[in-house]
Amino acid sequence: MKPGENKKAGLITDFLVKDHGRLEGLLESAVAQVGSVDQGAYDQFRAGLLRHIGMEEKILLPAAQRIRGGEPLPIAAKLRLDHGAIASLLMPPPTAAVIAKIRAVLDVHNTIEEGPGGLYETCDELASSEAAQLLAKLQAAPELAVLPCSDSPAVMPAVQRALERAGYDVIDEKA
Repeated sequence: MKPGENKKAGLITDFLVKDHGRLEGLLESAVAQVGSVDQGAYDQFRAGLLRHIGMEEKILLPAAQRIRGGEPLPIAAKLRLDHGAIASLLMPPPTAAVIAKIRAVLDVHNTIEEGPGGLYETCDELASSEAAQLLAKLQAAPELAVLPCSDSPAVMPAVQRALERAGYDVIDEKA
C-alpha cells in the first residue's frame, strides 16, 4: 500500500507505511545490479528493517496491549512469528534465494500491517489521543548496530525453523 491509499490512515500508519517504502527502496538499490548485491545498501536495509521490527515489538505492540487493558492484539502472535522469521532471514549472506524469500515474507507481512483493519490502522484507532506521543516514540527509536551476515553452518537450519514456525515455506536453495 502506498502512503495515502488507506483513507483511515493516521499518524502511525503514515509513518510506518512510509518506512516500509524506504526499506523497499533500499532493498531495490541493493539488488539493482543483476547477479550481485550492493553490500552497503543491503546493510542499510538490514539495519533499517531490524529497527522497524524493534519499533513494532518494543513500542507499538506493547502500547496496543496496554491500551487494551493488558489484552494483546489478536494478530500480535502472528506478527511476532513473522518478525522472528524476517530477522532470521537477515542473518545469512544475501543469496538470490534468501532475497526472494525476504520479499515473499514481507509481501504477506506488510499487507497484514498496512491493510484496512491491519495493525497500523488498529493502533491509530486505539491510540487516538495518544497517537502523537506514540509517533514521537517511534520516531525516536534508536538506530541499531548490526552484526555482519554469517555463513556459519548453523544459520540456515535456524532460518528454516523460523520460517516454518511462522507458517512460511522453507528456502529452496535451487530457486
